[in-house]
Amino acid sequence: MFSVDVIIPTYKPKKDFLEVLDLLNKQTIKPGRIILMNTEEYYFDQFIYGTNFLQRYDNCKVYHLSKLEFDHGETRNRGVAHSKADYFVMMTQDAVPKDERLIENLLKPLRANEAVVSYAKQLPKADCNPIECYTRAFNYPEKSRMKGEKDLPQLGIKTYFCSDVCAAYNRKVFDELHGFINGAIFNEDMVYAAKAAKSGYMIAYCADACVYHSHNYTASQQFRRNFDLGVSQADHPEVFGGIKSEGEGIRMVRDTMAYLWNNGYKTCIPRLIIQSGAKFIGYRLGKNYHKLTENQIHKFTSNPDYWRRKSLKRGIKNIDATKGYGKNPEKEGE
Repeated sequence: MFSVDVIIPTYKPKKDFLEVLDLLNKQTIKPGRIILMNTEEYYFDQFIYGTNFLQRYDNCKVYHLSKLEFDHGETRNRGVAHSKADYFVMMTQDAVPKDERLIENLLKPLRANEAVVSYAKQLPKADCNPIECYTRAFNYPEKSRMKGEKDLPQLGIKTYFCSDVCAAYNRKVFDELHGFINGAIFNEDMVYAAKAAKSGYMIAYCADACVYHSHNYTASQQFRRNFDLGVSQADHPEVFGGIKSEGEGIRMVRDTMAYLWNNGYKTCIPRLIIQSGAKFIGYRLGKNYHKLTENQIHKFTSNPDYWRRKSLKRGIKNIDATKGYGKNPEKEGE
């Protein structure tokens, strides 16, 4: 027998998150525990008010932290530390399982010892715009595949692509590789996948394990996300050094434009051009963030708290949980 838990960082969850929990508990392989690493207890209390949450989801364990404490890598590592399962599935709160076989299909390559991490296919949600719909199809093709270090000459940066929007991990190997990087602004999932591949392990893309997940980002949001992406690549030359990712981005823009032109979405092409320019500029600025001032960085990033933590040199280990961190409501707009 084996065990599996699900770990989900949450922040200001809405009522539709209850649907995600319901679907997880209807899986053919039901998780033993659903571990929620929640940022700001105040908002979680609002979310569960009147829901009979603790009785309805008796396998959910909730751990609270403050917004200043949150870190993409370390918060997830803390969630894993609360689990004793053989495997765990890492998800985000807005990833909705397509069916009851999600966990079963994600675990197949792990249980067969073919891979140590596997990630799901992301499908567009009903409100997804045509550009984002094609982006989903571009990044998550119809056919499953295994990837390893030997595929680097063919796949380039895509060798290490792996999204913890929904991904399963072999716990023993995760511990062996010391988990996600701490102090991560972005890309903690890809850095881990690269570490696994460089250690001789395989990454599995499971096209039959599906979640609905998409965003209709504005050009400004794309700029900020890609700035953080550039920062993460600049900070990890051991993964991204010598591997050009711009070519993959150009190919996606070219293929997306052809899709829009050939499928009656020509009016979306100007938006694609604007968003692609914003993404490229943000990415290049992020790659060269060491040349920017602190004020410029705070204007460009989508994660200002990351930089606040960095400038304060203050980590989770220095925060005294008895002081009430995570319980105080933030001021909106900060």
